Amino acid sequence: MHILAVNCGSSTCKTALFTFPDESNQPLWKLTFDWQSKSRDQLVGLLKSHIHEPVDAVVHRVVHGGSRFAAAVKITPQVKEEINNLSLLAPLHNPLNLEGIEATEQLFPNIPQIAVFDTAFHQTLPPEAYTYAIPKAWRDHHVRRYGFHGISHAYCSYRTAQLLGKQPENLVVCHLGRGCSLAAIKNGASIDTTMGFTPLEGVVMGTRSGSIDPGIFLYLETVLEHSIQEIDHQLNFDSGLKGLCGTADMREVQDQIQKGNKQSELAFNIFVHSVSKAVAAMAASTNGLDVLVFTAGIGENSASVRANVCNRLSFMGMQLDPAHNQKIAGDQFISTPDSKVQLLVIHTQEEWWMARQADQLLHQ
Repeated sequence: MHILAVNCGSSTCKTALFTFPDESNQPLWKLTFDWQSKSRDQLVGLLKSHIHEPVDAVVHRVVHGGSRFAAAVKITPQVKEEINNLSLLAPLHNPLNLEGIEATEQLFPNIPQIAVFDTAFHQTLPPEAYTYAIPKAWRDHHVRRYGFHGISHAYCSYRTAQLLGKQPENLVVCHLGRGCSLAAIKNGASIDTTMGFTPLEGVVMGTRSGSIDPGIFLYLETVLEHSIQEIDHQLNFDSGLKGLCGTADMREVQDQIQKGNKQSELAFNIFVHSVSKAVAAMAASTNGLDVLVFTAGIGENSASVRANVCNRLSFMGMQLDPAHNQKIAGDQFISTPDSKVQLLVIHTQEEWWMARQADQLLHQ
């Protein structure tokens, strides 16, 4: 069976074709392109030029599934309508996810289309983790913590168990990329996470502020006469690393530090401070920490971020092996043998995990 995985993010679209059954994680081919500059028709054209095999199903990443979707589902007009209705909660993602769905429906009108939701993995959060201390009327309108990057967190939990030969009891995964979130995973189940009702909550990100005092909104509305819409846009698109030093790319931040840019140095330190606090918070939720995983663009590629986070958390018994941390070749441990917390770098395989879930759904 050939399954096409389509992962339309806020800035890039990743596609890959997998054969099942196959546990190699390796696609027949993969394609990544700048989604911001492409249209639906261009996506159709790109896929046509790359696909030379029969496709039996297409699986899509959808960022926000609310509390309705806890597992992969076949896409129907009703499912599409619900994805669209949830766009208010994930304006950077759900509309683009729908674009990807409609593009492949145009290209493959007669094969199953399946949705896998980033929020689904976090449906195991207990009430004390997902409930906000807000009025009941708000909670009745489904205002709660949902969590995101669930596809990546789920894969990293699975891969960690493979590498250890067992499922760790207390695991924290740091998905650090343009968007960032951490997950506290207890015996394979998500029990806490940093992102919330929308992907804006949590640690500092590329263009998102992460958690800030909501009182700032009233101040900006009153003093600077910003509308709620303007504030929302700036918090999502003009904040985070970009708001601090002018770029959302951690590689550029670190290049500027090498040139003596103090504002970039401050942005880097704020990012590390934010992530370190979140790791400690997630470890409090799991009541201990056995394994810490770094994944995604920054997590996999920035030795400096990993080193600074682990050094700040050395009081938890983390001991980083500097040589291993500097030379990453695939999935590997970067902790010393006597470290109380095992430290791992894992290359996240979101598209393969999506395809695996689709294969399991089709064979139920």
